[in-house]
Amino acid sequence: MAIGVFDSGVGGLSIHRALVDRMPDADFIYLGDQKHAPYGERSGEEIVDLTRQACETLFEAGASLVVLACNTASAVALRRLQSTWLAGVRKTYERPVNVLGIIVPTIEAATGLPWEHEAERRGPKIENLDVLGIFCTTATARSRVYEIEIDKRRQDLAVFSEPCVGLAGMIEAGESEETLKAVVESRVQALKTRIGRYPDRAILGCTHYEIIGDLFKAALPPGTPLIHQPSSVADSLGRYVERHPEYDVGTSGGRRFLTTGTAAQQSSLVERFWGGPVRFENL
Repeated sequence: MAIGVFDSGVGGLSIHRALVDRMPDADFIYLGDQKHAPYGERSGEEIVDLTRQACETLFEAGASLVVLACNTASAVALRRLQSTWLAGVRKTYERPVNVLGIIVPTIEAATGLPWEHEAERRGPKIENLDVLGIFCTTATARSRVYEIEIDKRRQDLAVFSEPCVGLAGMIEAGESEETLKAVVESRVQALKTRIGRYPDRAILGCTHYEIIGDLFKAALPPGTPLIHQPSSVADSLGRYVERHPEYDVGTSGGRRFLTTGTAAQQSSLVERFWGGPVRFENL
């Protein structure tokens, strides 16, 4: 048995890297749906269908838990799958299986509050808001998941999502750093224009963006905190596995990398981020 990690492409490797560091003895199966990447500009129904198919693939491969290491899939598909699909899957496999997302631990890290917390709706007007910028895909921005869920928990935290159209696909394709740098700078400036100033903090709300996190740090004012989604997710999943021993995640430290696209070694950008060559195998 194993932990399945899913993304539309290579972006989820940023989450996978942190999960491996947190649980080195667990077995992992990574699936990149590179045939259909990126997801960020697709319709909601397409995202749900593709995410469901990927989860089925990982359960068939032996995963007991599947982590949607994709903000778009977590924002658009996770709730649907958990509420309308997962119960039937458990009956089919006759074993404990679950699908988890990455937005809940990220919001907990951003707010400093547990997911169950709800803010009081009374009190004086807040004069000094903490401004949080979310750099994300079009689909994640359209879902408004960060704005809605953070507002439930923190009244003093204003959230602004900035869609970075095409950026995930460019990272997937191994575009040059110069080209990526120009796009990142344009999105940071666009967010600054909308807010009227730079954000106080930021989240890279697409796992592809973590691969070029240094470019975002350089485009934002020095010292702007970036909430680190991979470590937040890894800590959360590590605690979850400890609380739920019914999910068998393996103990041999196995690693598999699968793709719906063409089996190949990934770009030098991905290789540098991962710390070594990453070669996917066909399903």
